Amino acid sequence: MPTKVAVVCFERRPSLILNGFTLLELLIALALLGLICALLYGSLSLSANSWDRGEQKVEQVTDMRLTEEMLRQTLSAQHPLRFHKVVDQPLYFAGGTDSLSFAAALPGRAGGGMFYFRVAITPNGDRSRLTLARVIPDYGANALPEFRDAESSVLAEDIAEVRFGYFGRDPDSNEVNNPTWRDRWDDPQILPLLIRIDVTPKKSQPWPTMIVEPRLAPEAGCRAWDPNRNRCLVS
Repeated sequence: MPTKVAVVCFERRPSLILNGFTLLELLIALALLGLICALLYGSLSLSANSWDRGEQKVEQVTDMRLTEEMLRQTLSAQHPLRFHKVVDQPLYFAGGTDSLSFAAALPGRAGGGMFYFRVAITPNGDRSRLTLARVIPDYGANALPEFRDAESSVLAEDIAEVRFGYFGRDPDSNEVNNPTWRDRWDDPQILPLLIRIDVTPKKSQPWPTMIVEPRLAPEAGCRAWDPNRNRCLVS
């Protein structure tokens, strides 16, 4: 009797094989990711620094323009105020290398009135300020007033240096002599023709040189004027 053999056939299906990363590939990927993060951080940091520098520059330019406008308006409004109680009738004016004192009238919108001003550097702890101090002149005095209890306005912060120059003629000279620039003004009878101001901040470039011309002639403050010697006549 023939033997029956059962044949069982198994169907072979394709197996699903997951391919993983090798250690070298993982290290390369991490290195690239770190490089990308570093580049992004550097770009963001550079943008933030550029933004801060831009804001700082805008603030500096704004301070410079406001200060120049204030000084120009005040200096242009200089008045040849004199000590009429003194024989020679000298001016309320003191022109130094690093400070400038002068008489001027405030505009009506600022309160009006005649004041004696001083522009100079004022220490403020570790910092320094460019300030504009003012006092009410004493018309019966015989010497320039001091600024001990003066009201003061801050024109600019962190100023390293301010220097003044004066364009004019020597005392007792007339229009025949050519005017020149000088570091101090020693003539108590006449105002300089031009005033130059150079401001140097501590952390930025020097400001553009500002030159101001007083509007009123010095004879406006005299009862009588000698045009040959540019002096007040003593009555």
